[in-house]
Amino acid sequence: MVDIPKPEELIKKTDTPLPSKRWENIPADLSPGKFCYPTKQKSLEYLDLPTPGREWSPADEEWPLPENWQEIIHEGFKERLEKYRSLKVFMDICVRCGACADKCHFFIGTGDPKNMPVVRAELLRSIYRNDFTTAGKILGKIAGARKLTPAVIKEWFSYFYQCTECRRCSVFCPYGIDTAEITMMARELLTLVGLNINWILEPAANCFRTGNHLGIQPHAFKEMIDFYCDDIEEVTGIRIDPSFNRKGAEILFITPSGDYFADPGIYTMMGYLLLFEHIGLDYTLSTYASEGGNFGLFTSADMVKRLNAKMYIEAKRLGVKWILGGECGHMWRVIHQYMDTLNGPADFLEAPVSPITGTKFENAASTKMVHIMEFTADLIKHDKLKIDPSRNDNKVVTFHDGCNPSRGMGLLEEPRYVIKNVCNNFYEMPENTIREQTFCCGSGAGLNTEEIMELRMRGGLPRANAVKYVHDKFGVNLLACICAIDRASLPPLMNYWVPDVGVTGVHELVGNALVMDGEIERTSDLRFEPLNDETPEGNKGEADE
Repeated sequence: MVDIPKPEELIKKTDTPLPSKRWENIPADLSPGKFCYPTKQKSLEYLDLPTPGREWSPADEEWPLPENWQEIIHEGFKERLEKYRSLKVFMDICVRCGACADKCHFFIGTGDPKNMPVVRAELLRSIYRNDFTTAGKILGKIAGARKLTPAVIKEWFSYFYQCTECRRCSVFCPYGIDTAEITMMARELLTLVGLNINWILEPAANCFRTGNHLGIQPHAFKEMIDFYCDDIEEVTGIRIDPSFNRKGAEILFITPSGDYFADPGIYTMMGYLLLFEHIGLDYTLSTYASEGGNFGLFTSADMVKRLNAKMYIEAKRLGVKWILGGECGHMWRVIHQYMDTLNGPADFLEAPVSPITGTKFENAASTKMVHIMEFTADLIKHDKLKIDPSRNDNKVVTFHDGCNPSRGMGLLEEPRYVIKNVCNNFYEMPENTIREQTFCCGSGAGLNTEEIMELRMRGGLPRANAVKYVHDKFGVNLLACICAIDRASLPPLMNYWVPDVGVTGVHELVGNALVMDGEIERTSDLRFEPLNDETPEGNKGEADE
């Protein structure tokens, strides 16, 4: 990992002057720390994807492109223009009004004009004009057309991996252009010639090999869950024994691997287990489909389909009625926006009905998969949980709307409803930084990798700035989120920009607040930190209603 400057120094570096040259004439900066490491050969081979033929670095002068790479890109572009009507529309209708320009967290954090969504899309659109429009073929540069050269490929690799596909820009586009889908298409084209990044395709390869992004074997997955049950027993006195691969269970529960492997996600996992024990849920975990996340979303539509399929194959094998999914981001964008087209409808499952409240989840009638936040909010609404919110009184909480749950599926009210019922101290960040206008964590879409840590800190600056506002004004000391990538990427972001603020999943807070039947007197939370029934100093305002 390249050393990064101190926060006060990095702030100064974001104030960059306008470039003296046109954007087309400025080569991509591929110096160390400015690019993600390329995919290892073994992952490409495992996934049956094109390989560059040798190990390489983006800092190399010569990249290992196949001899006919221009033809491969051209034919791949042509195929996608014919297949996806949205891509053709997005290529044609942009008027370069600039409404999106200052909405991208990477542009705000870097000041690089090519990180304006309109210019990032222009990297692809200029090739489209040259190869597929009459005006571009005749007028060339006058019509905004460019020829596909190795320098352009380097631009694509640099800037389409400086986009987290968060879709904030699309909220402000008067034509509804989804720059995230343009990024997805560009990444697909790069993959056709063997150019992808390791932080995306190694997790995807692991998912095919072991069922999860981290390559955790089935026995290790079970041992991890058992270990968390030991911790829960120490805190609460309650012994939980979840089942694995049990046929005939009513519900299959699938969560992202970050929830049972990485801090602080493991405490979210403990919260799930406590909740299910509390209500007596008939569920099982799968050691085959032990991953809800979908890194195919950052690679190709084909990879999305292949990775999403395993959850439904396992649900069918186990004979469950429906699927309950944990706190994740890209899992839910895939389920909400792509599942029916790619894999569904899941007619072999039943339309989800809560066995505790009888609520029919009409929004999941086709996918047969319910988000844990919808499920828990419904339980609270029907007064099915015994909750003591004072157990979280040492926490002053704000909420980060993950890009995919918020903009991708409209999950805005449920997490807030749950938080306000399990915590007494909750404050919203400024209005233009939350809900549909939320800022990204700066590390999504496969960019949560250490070699670009400075870029991540730059990209996460707008989110961190909003957290700092509520920290300074209300004494906020905890940032809650419902996305595994957020739980992995926000801790280093907070440590860098707002070091007094921790990160949690919402169901960790639920687990702290649940009053379990037969529990011992609880003196610590799920992190083994002392419970405190007093509001911390610095809580200067009144909690949001």
